[in-house]
Amino acid sequence: MYSWPLQKIHVSWLVASWCVGVVVGAIWVIMLPFGMFAGMGWLFLGFVLLLPIVKTQRRWMTVLALISGVSVGLWRGSAGQVGLEKYEQLIGQSVTLSGRVLEDPDIDKRGQTVLRLSDLVFSEYELPGNIWVVTKKTDVVRRSDRVTVSGKMTEGFGSFVGAIYRAEIEQVERPVPGDVAVGVRDWFAERVRTHIPDPEASLGLGYLLGLRRALPPGLVEALQIAGLTHVIVASGYNLTILVRLSRRLFVRVSKYLAMVSSTAMILAFMAVTGLSPSMSRAGLVAGLSLAAWYYGRKIHPLVLLPLAAAITLLVNPQFGWNDLGWQLSFAAFAGVIILAPLLQRYFFGDKEPGAIRQVAGETLSAQIFTLPLLVMAFGMMSNVALLANVLILPLVPLAMLLVFLAGIFATVPLLGAVIAAPTTWLLSYMVWVAEWLAGQSWAQMEVNISWWIVAFVYALLSLAVWWMVRATGYRLRDSNVVK
Repeated sequence: MYSWPLQKIHVSWLVASWCVGVVVGAIWVIMLPFGMFAGMGWLFLGFVLLLPIVKTQRRWMTVLALISGVSVGLWRGSAGQVGLEKYEQLIGQSVTLSGRVLEDPDIDKRGQTVLRLSDLVFSEYELPGNIWVVTKKTDVVRRSDRVTVSGKMTEGFGSFVGAIYRAEIEQVERPVPGDVAVGVRDWFAERVRTHIPDPEASLGLGYLLGLRRALPPGLVEALQIAGLTHVIVASGYNLTILVRLSRRLFVRVSKYLAMVSSTAMILAFMAVTGLSPSMSRAGLVAGLSLAAWYYGRKIHPLVLLPLAAAITLLVNPQFGWNDLGWQLSFAAFAGVIILAPLLQRYFFGDKEPGAIRQVAGETLSAQIFTLPLLVMAFGMMSNVALLANVLILPLVPLAMLLVFLAGIFATVPLLGAVIAAPTTWLLSYMVWVAEWLAGQSWAQMEVNISWWIVAFVYALLSLAVWWMVRATGYRLRDSNVVK
């Protein structure tokens, strides 16, 4: 009993403990005064606490690693808070400021344009953080444009430190050459629309490129009710399909070529879709999983999850400040890489799952892990999500491939039209399924829960995972998201 804390432990678990501490510290800081731990001494303390771990790794050192991570997380979170106090003077005031469009603009239910602005400048002073801007202006605004807006500043929400809901756009500046990836994406989207009509073309571009702005509001609402929004936004699901396809295609030639092509796919997809919280997580997890596969290593999900979370928060601690997209991204990934393989092993044994069973299992697992957060945030639960995903998700990779080919061969006589025909039929089927299921009176129901119920549900899920690990003997270390 007394020797257990002194037993040796694999260094990966100390890394996981340190990363958990970073996540806790970076998120905890929002409950503390601005900049309280911004001094470099906290960062220095965090690394000093790691010195004993360099010589030897013992079980009791997980506590030391955790404390070290908390210290570093508090420092990074506080450093990210410096300057946010300036917004207290702007709340309730009419302001004019400029900022860079961080992600692709969205269109809300009222037909208004929604912008997320970063790199803010107010009265020649730089402001930290991001703000949420809603404007009636429908002129083309693209990601990376610099816009000047005016309106009444109100309190923000989630990771947004402020919001302007009735903004007027005073000026739009597009850098030269600007965001080249966005230009290439929009050029490709126009080629796809040469032979494929809307909304089918927009749905296919949502699958392939995460481009959903052109989708009709009615279809967007239907996809939300049917629990299919995750496949029309830039997400880990889309990226996983592309990486798996690239790896399996080129691994027959050489492992090195599969690694290079898959890495290029990750970088290209992130460049096209932008570095949203969910895409930052997806790209990082896919890259780490790909590197582990290439070097013949295995990363336990309970190590990979906190590692990816810590890295994203060290880069931008605002991701952890009530950013629902960041939370859902990690919850979904936990479901796919932890719960899904356990369910397959528990109910079907050692038999490898087919495409449909794998998609159904991963979809169900991701929805189980994200459902508590979604219900708490929106007060609604989809009753048709599983059916919709089973009917549509197995066909998404084929749809992505056909949309890609339709764009590549759009201007080739006859061939472009030949490829576009089955692409349109497939996408029309998907539109029909989403709209038909969403139109059912029982498609969704209203449910209101509090945070302690969410915590209780996740505790039950953790207990269920522990039970299935014991019952099946499955090694979670063997699961890899890119395989």
